[in-house]
Amino acid sequence: MIDQKLARLRAHCNNVLRYRRLLATRLTDLERAYIERRLEEEQASMDALSQETLPLHLPGAPRALVDPGGEAGHL
Repeated sequence: MIDQKLARLRAHCNNVLRYRRLLATRLTDLERAYIERRLEEEQASMDALSQETLPLHLPGAPRALVDPGGEAGHL
């Protein structure tokens, strides 16, 4: 199951990269709007799937906060 989720993450990531490359080219307003919308959808899907697949903390474990100074604290 994790392999399938990682494969889906990789596909979303590849799509995001492809859409970003396309945005750097000459496009009509309609094409640009479509690609920007698809980019947002792919990024949202990738974010949701990564949160589900690779959570930032383990259940029951305290979450660490890292401040810009590099020091860690706990909630």
